[in-house]
Amino acid sequence: MSWKGTIRYGIDSAPGGLGFVQDLLNTQSAGKPRSTDLLDEADDAQAWLDAGLAEWSRTAGKTPIAVELGPRDLKELRRFRTDLKLALGTGNNDPADNPDTPAHLLRAATTQLRLGPDGRVSAEPRGAGARQIESLMLVEIFEAQLTDIWRRLKTCRNDRCQAAFFDRSRNNSGVWHDVRVCGHAENLRAHRARKRAEHQV
Repeated sequence: MSWKGTIRYGIDSAPGGLGFVQDLLNTQSAGKPRSTDLLDEADDAQAWLDAGLAEWSRTAGKTPIAVELGPRDLKELRRFRTDLKLALGTGNNDPADNPDTPAHLLRAATTQLRLGPDGRVSAEPRGAGARQIESLMLVEIFEAQLTDIWRRLKTCRNDRCQAAFFDRSRNNSGVWHDVRVCGHAENLRAHRARKRAEHQV
């Protein structure tokens, strides 16, 4: 198994359940040539979700769940994906700190805290359809923040790409999902723009 959204861009997945959050971001149409948006059509979205939940259960060691997407869930899931991208674009700071943050970006989801026989407390997603997926992903983001890896999930600085990647650099300084693919192209464009500006002076 693998993350269907992320693997098509040749990107390594984030560890554990954070890989599911990354995969949602990578359902977008990106790359060159543009790949299909996996949340455009109901059948594609359900196929992505079924595979994603199976991979999430396997990699995160969580109890398998099944979620059916209804007619209204696709739009909500796409909007949640957009909000996640905006949150990553703030440098992983709390969007509530920004007074210009749209109200819909301040997400809330229902979860259930459960005390296990080993004394550990786990958060379980609640809701149905897209709301359940939002709850699951917010739990994964919260857990990633507790282990300080959430800040390593980023979107490529190349505006024509914006693929989500997990920065494994020692000092967390990566900005491109692939330096050879996006970094060199962007640096070349910037170099040409500087040359044009110099000739216009």
